[in-house]
Order: sequence, then structure tokens, then C-alpha cells
Amino acid sequence: MITRRDFIKLGAAMPVGIALRTPPVRPDRTQSQIERVGVGLFTIPKLLEEDFSGTMARLATIGYKEVELFGPYPYTVPEVVATWEPIAQSIGLSQSGYYGHTPREVRDILDANGLSSPSMHIDLGTLQTRLDEVAEASQVLGHRYAGIAAIPPELRTNLDDYRRIADIFNEVGLAMKEVGLQFLYHNHGYGLVEMEGSIPFNLILDRTDPDLVVMEMDVFWMTAGRADPVEYLNAYPGRVKLMHIKDMTELVRFEGDGGDPSQWIPLFPKMADAGEGVLDLDEILKVASMTGAEHFYLERDLAPDPDQTLKGSYQFLSSIAPAE
Repeated sequence: MITRRDFIKLGAAMPVGIALRTPPVRPDRTQSQIERVGVGLFTIPKLLEEDFSGTMARLATIGYKEVELFGPYPYTVPEVVATWEPIAQSIGLSQSGYYGHTPREVRDILDANGLSSPSMHIDLGTLQTRLDEVAEASQVLGHRYAGIAAIPPELRTNLDDYRRIADIFNEVGLAMKEVGLQFLYHNHGYGLVEMEGSIPFNLILDRTDPDLVVMEMDVFWMTAGRADPVEYLNAYPGRVKLMHIKDMTELVRFEGDGGDPSQWIPLFPKMADAGEGVLDLDEILKVASMTGAEHFYLERDLAPDPDQTLKGSYQFLSSIAPAE
């Protein structure tokens, strides 16, 4: 009998075909499967630096309803801030998190524009050592989910590392549940090919408690890592609660295991606005909705033309027809 694990393992080794499509066609649609289209704010960090309040108003005017924040934040542990600073400098960023505002001020700006923020990206160390501060800010901002965008490389060198990190996710998830939050893990492109006879991402899914740990699927990085988003959504119903949505100009895969920035950065030019590439986002997002996903964020990292990305992607995402 083929198990769920075997099915995903087999799918990861095969060419991605189910989630690809022909060039975009724009049929007239009158109903939307995604009622509240969101934006991951790493899409538009420069706009936020220039005018945080004005950018939130701009998002609302286009039609967006939700935003996802990214750190560091004022309470982020110093070692993470020290790691982030040279990265931020290299990509021309000077701010993140609340962009000089307090959580209360950010919430007031969101409320004034009819926006909400169901989730935030943060780091593991801050969740482990400063959870009270995270919870206090999250309560003000209305976050339900908080979690990590990536596993540090030193914590995923072998399969035992992945077992340990899954156990840490459970521990952190339990602590977060006690303060009214849920832990999320956002996949990157690593952990999707076989390591020591197993697929690490499957191990995380199988070893973590669904009541404590949910997934945020990034369809671009999952595809780049030789995995099929639709197969994962169907094999693990209810585990993916949030989606990061961007398209691919052409089907691309990591040359290696997707484990480090030297493999990620060359793929940035292959990112496309939602609906403008080869991924079958209609199918992916319909399946995501049917299998339990609740929040759908446009997230094109450091979009080179933010205005076009925001408007074009919203037009596409807000027009996806309901699943039958």
C-alpha cells in the first residue's frame, strides 16, 4: 500500500506538472474564492519606510484586507538584530517591524483603513525567550499566528536536526497556545528533497502536533524545491492555514538542495506577479481553500515595481473563481 509519506516522496522526485499552466487567460468572474486578499509586507518594505500610514491607505484603496508583518521588532533578541543588520543594508532597507510606530499606533492605522493583521514573522529565539513581549504586542495588533520564515542553517544539517527542530516547534507551539497564539512555520526551498532516506519537510509535518504547529506554504519556494503544492495540500489537509503567493516566469528548480542564499538569490529574477507566470495558482489556491487554508498573502519579495505588483496581483487574486 502506498502511504501518504510514500506519495509525497514519489511526487517530490517527479517533474512538477499538476501545478503548471498555460499562459494566463483572463475570464470574466463574478465570485471570489479569496474573500480577504492579503499582502506580506516584505513585498513592499521601501514603500513602508517612505510612508507607513500612506502605504496602508494605498493597500486598502486597492482592495487588500490583511497584512503580514516581518521583523525584527523592538523586542527582537539582539543576536537576531545583529544578523539582520548587514542583510538589510545589502538590500537597501533601514526599517522593519513597526516602522518606528508602537503596536498601538500600528493597530490604529490598520483600523483606520479597514485592515487586519492575522500573522507576523519573527525568529525562534525571540519566541523562546521573549514570548511575553510577543504576546503583548500581538494582542494589541490582533495577531493569531506568529512564526518563522526559515530554519537557521546550523539547525538543519542532518535528519536528526530536523527531528530536534520539530520537537522545538511543538514546545514553542505549546507555550504560544497558552498565551493565545499559534506557531506557524513558513517553508523555504530546502527540506523538500530526500535526506538520509526521508524528506525533512514531511518529517516536520508528521512529527509536529497539528493543534500546536500550522504551516504557511510559499508556492514559489515549494516548487523551486521540486515539490508540488497541490500534492502536499491534499496529503496533509488542515495543516496549511496560510499561503504566500507569487508566480514564476518559467519553471525553475534549485541546482542543489535549496539550503542557502547562494541558491535562493539567482531565483529572485524568476519571480512574477500573481497570475503572470506559469504556476497554476487557480488550482493551487482552490485546493488550499478546500483543505483548510484561511489567509492568502501576496508576497513577492522586494517587488521591483511595487505599484504594478500590488494592483495586478490583487486583480488576479480577487477574481479566482470559487471551488466547486
